[in-house]
Formats: sequence, structure tokens, C-alpha cells
Amino acid sequence: MTAFALLVKSYAPDLPYVERLMATVRLHNVESIPVHVVVPQADVAAFAPVVGSDGHVLAEEAFVEHLTTEPVAGFGPGYINQEIVKLAFWETGLAENYFCVDSELEFVRDFGHDDFMADPTTPYTFLSADAELQVEPEYHRTHWVTRRERLRVIQREVGIDDEPLLTVHGHANLSSTVLRAFRDRFLDPRGWDYVDALALAPYEPTWYNLWLQKDRTIPIVMREPLVKTFHDPAQYLDYVVRGVSADDVARGYLAMVLNSNYSRGDGLISLADPAETVAARYVPAHRLAAAVAARGAGSMRSVLSRATSSGVTRGLRRQLSRTPES
Repeated sequence: MTAFALLVKSYAPDLPYVERLMATVRLHNVESIPVHVVVPQADVAAFAPVVGSDGHVLAEEAFVEHLTTEPVAGFGPGYINQEIVKLAFWETGLAENYFCVDSELEFVRDFGHDDFMADPTTPYTFLSADAELQVEPEYHRTHWVTRRERLRVIQREVGIDDEPLLTVHGHANLSSTVLRAFRDRFLDPRGWDYVDALALAPYEPTWYNLWLQKDRTIPIVMREPLVKTFHDPAQYLDYVVRGVSADDVARGYLAMVLNSNYSRGDGLISLADPAETVAARYVPAHRLAAAVAARGAGSMRSVLSRATSSGVTRGLRRQLSRTPES
């Protein structure tokens, strides 16, 4: 067992993302932190050369006793099983603590144990109230309200009412000591497995974080999230039109994720993509036309070329949050 490792849960459709991820691991993993990539047995052969000697590929079937073959909480078994793997990975004995990494993640600067561990035995606990996502009109309407309701379910079940509710969307730091206590003192007395908890609310980082805040299993050394996540196209477009680069992101974060929920059909997207391309890809024609008209510009290119000014950026963001008039 190692004191700390990175855990990547993936599958065949995400192989190009993992190839990019592993390239950034090779570049920035300066202390050779162990990397474990968990994929279905059928995908092991495809992932092995991509991961190479920089990590270890483990078959998902090692967790078969916990996995589901049925939809849970409105999500397919694949989605739920990746959450289960993250909660159950400690049972392999491979790492005492581990950081959960999404396939789409890209490390943007060098990292080592001190980025994840407060001391040799205590991992940082990444927590946030996600204030900026509460502000986003589109995100609030389509995701925030439902997510917050489900997080309240976890809060009530665990028996904690602290405000503000602090957790992370993903990229959580998990401790085997905490997860063992979660199993022994929370799941087992209820006769539950991981899938039973996720059936109530399919947010594995929040089950971990709220249980830790309730149980205080280990000292909570709080740190803000290390990963900049672009949750929707508007956030991505905002950075692109303002010319914010990966090097800029690296001043505040260890890594970034351009969410494949909205970009999967466009392949590997980047902050370096041309602004015109990004706008054409993610801005509906009626909204783009409205943004152009609002600024009195003669073309989309004119809007984008002027978008480095905060006023134009705000105007474009406002247009992105509106729906067409009937």
C-alpha cells in the first residue's frame, strides 16, 4: 500500500481523453505518484499501451461484488458503477489515500504529494460552497436546484445540518480511514452497500464529505478545489473569447476539465481553439445574432475580436443565458 495515489475510472469511449490525461501526467507528475486506471476487463488491452509504465491498469471486475447491472436513481449502471469504484477502491489495499481523476482532466502544472496531503498521513479535504455556480442563471436553472435537493437528502441521512453545505462536484480526495468508517459505522448498520446510498443521491463525493464532517474520522484540513471545471459551454466560451490560456489557469489551479457532457461530439476541445470556432459550435444562431445586434457589430468576428473587453464579454454571456422569443 502507498500513502497516496491517483485514481482514474474510465472506459473505451474515453480512451482519447485518457491519452491526453496521461500525456499531462508524464509531463507534470514530478514525484512519480502512483496512477491506477480502472476500466472494464474488455478495455484493459486498449488502455495498457496508453497508460504504459506511468500507471497501472486494473479491471473493473475486481469490484464486482459492489457493482450494479440496473439503473439507479435515474442513471445507467455505467455511471453508477464509476461512482461505486471510487468509493470502493480503498478495499484493494493499493493506496491509503487517493485523488479521483476524471478522464477529461488535464494537469496544467507540476504537482507532488504536498498538493494533496496536509501531512504524511492526512489528506486535504477539498470543499466549496460553489458560489459561482449559484450565480450562473443557466446552470442554476438546469442543474443547481435538482443537485442541491439531492445533496440535502444526503445531509439529512447523515445527520448534519451545517451551513453552508460544503462539498465538491468531483475530483475528491478520499481517505481509506474515512471510507472504512463510512462502511462500518454508516452503511453496515443500515444493511446497505454503496449502491443503496447512491440510490438515494448519486453523488459519491458528497457522501464522503458530509460523512467526514459528521464523523470527524480524521482531521479536516480544508482546501479549495484544485481543478477548474468548465461546467457548461458558456463558461468555456467566456475563457476562450477573453484569451485565458492553460498557463493562466495554472496560476490558480492544478488541473482543468472541459466537460465532455457538452463537448463529446466535438472531440478534444481546448482553450486554444479559435474563438470563432467555439462560438459557431456552442452558441445557437439566434443568440449569436442577438449578441451581434446588441453591440452594433457587423459580424461574429467583430464581436469576438472585441470580446476581450469585459463589457462585451458580459453582454455575450447575458445573451447565452436567454431563450428565443416566441
